[in-house]
Amino acid sequence: MLVLPKGVRHIPGHLDRAAQERLVEDIRAVVSQAPLYRPEMPRSGKPLSVRMSNCGDLGWVADKAGYRYQDRHPVTGNPWPPIPETLMTLWAELSGDTRPPQACLVNFYDDKARMGLHQDRDETDFSAPVLSVSLGDACLFRIGGTERGGPTRSFRLESGDIVVLGGESRLAFHGVDRIYPMTSTLLKDGGRINLTLRRVTG
Repeated sequence: MLVLPKGVRHIPGHLDRAAQERLVEDIRAVVSQAPLYRPEMPRSGKPLSVRMSNCGDLGWVADKAGYRYQDRHPVTGNPWPPIPETLMTLWAELSGDTRPPQACLVNFYDDKARMGLHQDRDETDFSAPVLSVSLGDACLFRIGGTERGGPTRSFRLESGDIVVLGGESRLAFHGVDRIYPMTSTLLKDGGRINLTLRRVTG
């Protein structure tokens, strides 16, 4: 049995198929207003392998200038659309925080996309957890401790799974090692959507 670091919760199959389909429709509406774009690594300008968008009062962006939150889409210049009510309800049910999320990062992974080990630390308040929703193809998710280079463990995330990083693991290093293509029929053309809800400020 896999033992996860203290503060990490994996809730397999929390969303049934109908709930997943409703959430995909909500995200399609978000992306119609705030199109997916490919962010760049700071300094090098190397594009990330995932495409991204956001919804909420703030959105996380990455480009040559660095990592940050801002209130507008970096390509269109328009404000981010609001976070769908379905996600607000999930946050209220599972986050343990009475304050609403301020940002929801939308990541789309094709079958070749990866996400290296990183910390979610561009927020100014770490008291609230990060709540992550998986939709579509399964992935191999890796989680470690709060120090780079420490031991890690990996487990598979399926469509409808929830992961919460909070408490001692709010700043845990984590990443996505691989996508398992064609493991879900939720998205017509395959791929994985990952949604991460966050508080940004105190």
